[in-house]
Amino acid sequence: MNLPTLLTRLAVATALIPASTTLLATPAQAAESAAIWRPPVNSRWQYQLQGSKTYAATGGVNVDICGVPQSGGACVRPTVFDIDLYAAEEVAGDNKTLNTAAVKAIHARGAKAICYIDAGSIEDFRPDYQQFVDFHKKSGNSLLGKPFSAEFPNERWANINNDKGQRDFLLKMMAARVDKCVQAGFDGVEFDVVNAHEEGKPVTGWTVSPAAQLAYNRALAGLAHDRGLSVALKNDLSQAEELVSSFDYAVNEECFQFDECSELSVFVKAGKPVFHVEYETAPASFCAESKTLKFNSLKKPEDYSLFDKPYKPCR
Repeated sequence: MNLPTLLTRLAVATALIPASTTLLATPAQAAESAAIWRPPVNSRWQYQLQGSKTYAATGGVNVDICGVPQSGGACVRPTVFDIDLYAAEEVAGDNKTLNTAAVKAIHARGAKAICYIDAGSIEDFRPDYQQFVDFHKKSGNSLLGKPFSAEFPNERWANINNDKGQRDFLLKMMAARVDKCVQAGFDGVEFDVVNAHEEGKPVTGWTVSPAAQLAYNRALAGLAHDRGLSVALKNDLSQAEELVSSFDYAVNEECFQFDECSELSVFVKAGKPVFHVEYETAPASFCAESKTLKFNSLKKPEDYSLFDKPYKPCR
């Protein structure tokens, strides 16, 4: 068989392989995957997205936080910190200083850092905000939707459809943000607000199908993995079973309040942790069940603020 014929047959055979088929990874790919940090199921965490001048040396992040758990005993420290990509503006003096100092300090204490990025709504205080506005105007006002909520009016739901290239644009912007996570030394990334399909047009301003959400979320996971970072699925509980294979852990807000925590069991069954936080529910009401589910649960304030304290882990 001559070479052209052989190549043609190989091309045809490759085309016939189903898209869902998993091919063997090359040694380089396997090494890259092994290098990605993936936390154990029982990793205790801290969620601090707002900073304080008290901790100016670490961008407003309290890297020495220690709290007595709901179960009692001595104070405990987190092994995982979920913090913003940027240092707090009131500490850094601008909105574009990467949280590098906090990440280094977290690593010095033997812990890991997850980089918080809003991927499904657009916040007007981010340094790249104008690029979203420019695309919105050029595409016939097709990107920026309704305000996220009464509590967070300074961000608007993003349109993750792709009829005018919105999804492609968003993924390009998110890739640039993840590159900054890598630059700052983070170990993983949390993409927030990736459940527009669950909220519907009356809330978001856009009609987003489950298929469009899956496509966007899987692409986000790929952005993180391609850059050597692990990645969290934030909420989107209705698609947890379909997405668990693409994500390394889950970050959830208020699943006990809304009686939907069972949806996240697929992560624990897969050996992947669930980092969970409640705001309006008392620890005594959810910590026992959290322990049964093997979640890593926190109580934060009812006003949804995310400073270093209060820090009340279940265990």
